[in-house]
Amino acid sequence: MCGRRRRLLSRGRLPHAAGGYPVPAYEFQTDEARQRWFRGYVRTYLQRDVPELAPIEHGPEFQRLMRALALRIGGLQNQSEVARDLGLPQPTVYRYLNLLETSYQLIRLPAYTVNRTSRLIKAPKVYWSDTGLAMALSAEREPRGEHFENLVLTDLLAWRETVPDPPEIMYWRTAAGREVDFVIEAASGALVAVEVKATLRPTTRMLAGMHAFLQEHHDRVRGGLVLHGGEETFWIAANVLATPWWQVL
Repeated sequence: MCGRRRRLLSRGRLPHAAGGYPVPAYEFQTDEARQRWFRGYVRTYLQRDVPELAPIEHGPEFQRLMRALALRIGGLQNQSEVARDLGLPQPTVYRYLNLLETSYQLIRLPAYTVNRTSRLIKAPKVYWSDTGLAMALSAEREPRGEHFENLVLTDLLAWRETVPDPPEIMYWRTAAGREVDFVIEAASGALVAVEVKATLRPTTRMLAGMHAFLQEHHDRVRGGLVLHGGEETFWIAANVLATPWWQVL
């Protein structure tokens, strides 16, 4: 674990607002300084980077779309709802979503859709490339559990790039509401279920989705992992290990 994360954890904080860009993460000590940097970053992105990729007909609405997606971190992509809220045509929203993903701002996490016993949700979930930027866009000062999920996801995606046979990273959710935050599928087909809990000590009551997934895919799943904000590593259930997120990522 890097020294910055250890210092933040020693103060009882998670590095959501600082994000991963080096300047706001390492050089600035106040939220106000970070906010100024992120405002400049967004301005440069909109005025220079985006026009080099594709023309945008609705500049202010494009920035509003960025804010709307930052507020929807960890939620299902609902293109119709976003188009309605922003007053934009659906084809325009579709194109802007692709542009945000192409320019490495938006992360669309696919669903694990192997259906055995349950009807599954198939829409992707929306995350951001940097939690600090997302919180600046949404003007949120206190991180939510979804920001913690986003933080873990970006670390998982970075880890995946170091693996010779990169695994797939997805999520799993049934129509009845059972969910696993992340499903890692190795090239061999083996599965690992990962739950993210923004608590110092998770309990078995938090694992209904994990247990449902392990039962449904018992022949392929190698185990479950619960990443939390505390300091202890322990077996929280049969074949499910709970451990601090910063010890793994």
